[in-house]
Amino acid sequence: MIKRRQCLVFLKTFAIFAVKIRLTMYAKYIKREVPDLNGTGRTQACYKMELKPMTFQQFLSLCHREGRMDESQILSAMSLVSEKLALCMAEGYSVKLDGIGTFNAKLGVRDDMLPDAFEEGETSRNAKSIMVNGVSYRADKELIRNTDSKCLLVRGGESRLKKSPFTLEERIQKARDFLNAHHFMKVPDYVRLTGLSRTTAAEELRKLAHDPSTGITSQGNRSQKVYILRQ
Repeated sequence: MIKRRQCLVFLKTFAIFAVKIRLTMYAKYIKREVPDLNGTGRTQACYKMELKPMTFQQFLSLCHREGRMDESQILSAMSLVSEKLALCMAEGYSVKLDGIGTFNAKLGVRDDMLPDAFEEGETSRNAKSIMVNGVSYRADKELIRNTDSKCLLVRGGESRLKKSPFTLEERIQKARDFLNAHHFMKVPDYVRLTGLSRTTAAEELRKLAHDPSTGITSQGNRSQKVYILRQ
């Protein structure tokens, strides 16, 4: 009887301790307001995790606490993966790491150049004009499932849309003035000019480019899209 009672006390104590640990391992989520892109007349909500910074050294120490390898071995292994991953992507490979995800190199023109187009008389870019300007990463489904199974969410607050202090006509004029001075404009430029959020700015620019009366059009696709004055 005594041993059973001691065992029950131990289990209860352990359960309380486990719950306390679990409650400290949580992530906050933010409810974000997103613009009405479908013309429904109401804004929508999406949810985003509130991110906390973790340095490489902290991550290294976390791996080391598992006790399977010392920090120098973990560092060597991670450095080797980073080096070989870059080499393989540079050679045009799409690299799949099981349980982590798939990595691909992304290309773009250098910052001081416009993308070319499939139009008669356009100057084609050569290899010197093109560079690796990013890496595309698609998470492995196993990593997503594993992350979700370990994730305990608590509400962290709300984020409302940034409203521009300028009218639509004033924003259009600011865009035209910028294009007269700089010849082409990207979405971050329009964000700085107008005070809109990036999502709202991108959607508004897309609409302006489809309206001939604005004097603005677009060139290029996706990440290479820029906005120029209509000829």
